[in-house]
Amino acid sequence: MPNQDKKELSQEEQEELIITLKARFEKNMDRHPDLDWEQVQAKLNDNAEKLISLYEMEKTEGEPDIVGYDKENGEYIFVDCSKESPEGRRSICYDRAALESRKKHKPENSAVDMAADMGIEILTEEQYRALQKFGPFDAKTSTWVQTPADIRSLGGALFCDFRFGHVFLYHNGAESYYGSRGFRGMLKV
Repeated sequence: MPNQDKKELSQEEQEELIITLKARFEKNMDRHPDLDWEQVQAKLNDNAEKLISLYEMEKTEGEPDIVGYDKENGEYIFVDCSKESPEGRRSICYDRAALESRKKHKPENSAVDMAADMGIEILTEEQYRALQKFGPFDAKTSTWVQTPADIRSLGGALFCDFRFGHVFLYHNGAESYYGSRGFRGMLKV
């Protein structure tokens, strides 16, 4: 469900978002060579709630763009394509349990809670690796990725980055947070 503080976009916000998304779409045709913007825009115009999520992705500097099309469900796949982890989503721990476990110096939020508020999903490791075919992304930052329950139950969480021409998967305590670590999201429209 999208952020409760922002239930709808003004006409001006919608128009600005559509202009931004269209410009990014046209600039990065290598991410979606067989897709037509007019069809994408028609789908966006019919999904006000998804527009709010895309607005939140854009507002937090994720630079969402289409990286695929789910033929089975007829949905465009938007992913944060900012060169580095979205700046408006950094310095956060992994989830609510991690946030509540910190005794001192708590971050303002968690990746899981922010993603839920925005109406998006945190990328999986597989989705993160797929994104890198359009990259490189996160050459100076890192990104929380969905963490399997068995790892999370032991206090850990996973994150990825791109260094030395490769994607690396790491682990950390879920309660940790760094100024250079955020999360990337995905939204199907």
